[in-house]
Amino acid sequence: MTSLEKKYQSLLEPSTLLKSDMQKLEGDIMILGVGGKMGPSLAILAKKTLDSLGLKNKVIGVARFSEAGLENELKAQGIEAIQADLLNDEALYSLPQVKNILYLAGTKFGTSGNESFTWAMNAYLPGRVATKFKGSRIVVFSTGNVYPFTSVESGGATETTLPAPIGEYAQSCLGRERMFQYFSNLNHTPILIYRLNYANDVSYGVLLEIAKAVRESKPIDLAMGYVNVIWQNDANEIALRSLWHCQVPAKILNVTGNQTLSVRKLAIEFGKRLDKVPVFKNDELPTALLSNASESERLFGISNTSLEQMMDIILEWLVKGGKTINKPTHFSERTGNF
Repeated sequence: MTSLEKKYQSLLEPSTLLKSDMQKLEGDIMILGVGGKMGPSLAILAKKTLDSLGLKNKVIGVARFSEAGLENELKAQGIEAIQADLLNDEALYSLPQVKNILYLAGTKFGTSGNESFTWAMNAYLPGRVATKFKGSRIVVFSTGNVYPFTSVESGGATETTLPAPIGEYAQSCLGRERMFQYFSNLNHTPILIYRLNYANDVSYGVLLEIAKAVRESKPIDLAMGYVNVIWQNDANEIALRSLWHCQVPAKILNVTGNQTLSVRKLAIEFGKRLDKVPVFKNDELPTALLSNASESERLFGISNTSLEQMMDIILEWLVKGGKTINKPTHFSERTGNF
């Protein structure tokens, strides 16, 4: 393992607070949609934490496993992997009943031209899952895209801000939330709706996209001139700890960093480190897609990983040719066209 890989792994260790919560875990954990950007790291963190505590609770990952090698990678970590198409009722209902569910299934990119599949995944499937696992507690991954744009000075949308999703992707995500809310009330299923934006890792995220654009002298669109970011491992910790905050009716929680960050300033800072002058297009508008994470901070504290740490490790990873994944956030999108 290189020194860079060791540095990266040090930012993936479970915190004392996570261990304290996981020590109280009753039952196994199942991650539905484990094959996405965050699913594998979430499963690995859960398993690593349980192992460090000497606990025997199983971590089960469910996905279609279309990515070569991922199923074996998870199994090598001691994670039980189940290959299943969740839209297939027979496959869904054959899954074991598990006390703790983290729901990551959904689709975003390719929405345009494939709207019916997007709605099936994001709004139909949640009702089926909520019925199957009505006796579980469920953390439901959602997105800040359900919010309207808010003024940059406002500090972002809070959990009480009324949704105003732009475009079919965001609308279908609100549909996901509404289905889980309905079945939470109907079946008294404790649920937490986890509205995330934006998770960052060395392999993907807003910070990596800005750094790559600066390095390659590609224009950075400033129309969405401000963002919130959080380190992926910190977001994963909050997701796992959220199992203890599921409620009836479903609780809504914004999950992100506590700063409103200027895209221009981030690019300029990366430019200094790369000895490059960023290229921009358009000007900052007075509104952006922003979330206020005060409630998350009240429950879980401030994120463990600082912006400086994130920028340092991401830039070093990029410069030294570390593996990245081609799953852009499209954070600058203002029309909802994904």
